[in-house]
Amino acid sequence: MKERLDVLLVKKGFYPSRERAKASIMAGIVYVDGQKSDKAGNMIDENAEIFVKDNICPYVSRGGLKLEKSMKLWPIDLKDTVCMDIGASTGGFTDCMLQNGARKVYAVDVGYGQLDYKLRIDPRVVNMEKCNIRYLDFSLIEDPINFISIDVSFISLKLVFPVASKLLGTDGTLVCLVKPQFEAGREQVGKKGIVRDKKVHEEVIKNVVQYATENDLHPAGLTFSPVTGAKGNIEYLLYLSKVPQESVLSTDDIQTIVNTSHEELEK
Repeated sequence: MKERLDVLLVKKGFYPSRERAKASIMAGIVYVDGQKSDKAGNMIDENAEIFVKDNICPYVSRGGLKLEKSMKLWPIDLKDTVCMDIGASTGGFTDCMLQNGARKVYAVDVGYGQLDYKLRIDPRVVNMEKCNIRYLDFSLIEDPINFISIDVSFISLKLVFPVASKLLGTDGTLVCLVKPQFEAGREQVGKKGIVRDKKVHEEVIKNVVQYATENDLHPAGLTFSPVTGAKGNIEYLLYLSKVPQESVLSTDDIQTIVNTSHEELEK
């Protein structure tokens, strides 16, 4: 299957938007199968090898930067752990887990053929393609799961938390990406699928926290993603634990994070 080059760059996590991708293509720093490709509309095979000359991201996709920020903020130690990456896609989260010492990662995605080649051939990675997490066959999971990341689209976290909670051990932790565009009501989503209203962001986060606690997942931290969604949506990282927490994520905490995210990412 072929895609426009700018679309493919966004899908593979090189850039948060087609506009950013187009700028780099026009600058002549994008290479496809070793050849410079300077037209955003070029139709490229989705399995082609893409290289961005100035790409400083240490992971196979910029999704890894989301988990990296989480690990800097919260006490997440992945050394010698068994992890699961729900919504793995290219594998940015999986790559970050491995680079931080994970012993094994189950990379789960409903799609097919998206996981980066270096991860597909890594013996520490269990590639679970064409797998809808809602209908996961638990017999396929051979190990207790210590840590889970969730980065899913077109589905609410409300439908993923029940499975994630069952998979995690008694002291397991989880980081999920909260995407307002997939959690808000249809009437709250603006043109081109973008949600800009801070109040909607706050409401979405409160709802997701409630879904989590209903599934024995306790909020332990909240921040905004350093990378916006493909269409420019601001997204949030929620840290959850199976262990009940002393402190509670308050309405004021949520409001502060939302305000800060808009100040930082809408510059």
